[in-house]
Amino acid sequence: MRQVYFTMTGQRLIIAVMFLAGCAGGPVPDKSPKNIPVLHLPADKSPPERAGTCWASDTTPAVIETVTEHLLIRKELRDGAGNITRPAEFETKTAQHLIQDREVVWFTAPCPADRTVEFIASLQRALKARGRYFNAVTGIYDNATGEAVRKLQAERGLDSPVLALATAVSLGLASTN
Repeated sequence: MRQVYFTMTGQRLIIAVMFLAGCAGGPVPDKSPKNIPVLHLPADKSPPERAGTCWASDTTPAVIETVTEHLLIRKELRDGAGNITRPAEFETKTAQHLIQDREVVWFTAPCPADRTVEFIASLQRALKARGRYFNAVTGIYDNATGEAVRKLQAERGLDSPVLALATAVSLGLASTN
């Protein structure tokens, strides 16, 4: 029986270790589009119908800012020695300002016939590979899946748990036909 031994110099060993470390896995780089295209339409309107295109909608919440002000009603009074004889009086006023009204946004989405158990399982695996989904792969679009989708899409301007076609394409789950 013949034995073969492999020897490596220090530099070659470092290169081999670095190569193998690169194969160890880790999060898959995110190649999602920078902005998911959406249509902002009035509540009573729907997007144009196109053959082979499915639309989904979500309602973005209103953004309201609450401002609290402390207003001086009466100044303090001091005696000749500088001691406070009557403290100042203040009034607190709180007001809310509408920054952005709620609106319905429309975006292209995978068609219902395409959202099979296998498709959802692939979505969950893709989200898991990107460090976005931590539950078991079930093939069911549950709250955890929707939340992972929402977090991924929020970075691209669509704060919705409904899967957009652009996100499905970027994850390699759909084509843009």
